[in-house]
Amino acid sequence: MSETFWLALALVFILEGLMPFLFPKQWKETFLKIASLTEGQIRFVGLVAILIGITLFLL
Repeated sequence: MSETFWLALALVFILEGLMPFLFPKQWKETFLKIASLTEGQIRFVGLVAILIGITLFLL
């Protein structure tokens, strides 16, 4: 279980690092747009991400 957790966490870091590494300008623009959202909108995006993750996990 512990090894699986660390592998999953490593994969998250790899995937999260791809955009700023490959497309820094577009990533920065996207990050600034996200920062201008309201808290409710950010929570909704987070909820959608969680639901997508759970769905993919269960497939």
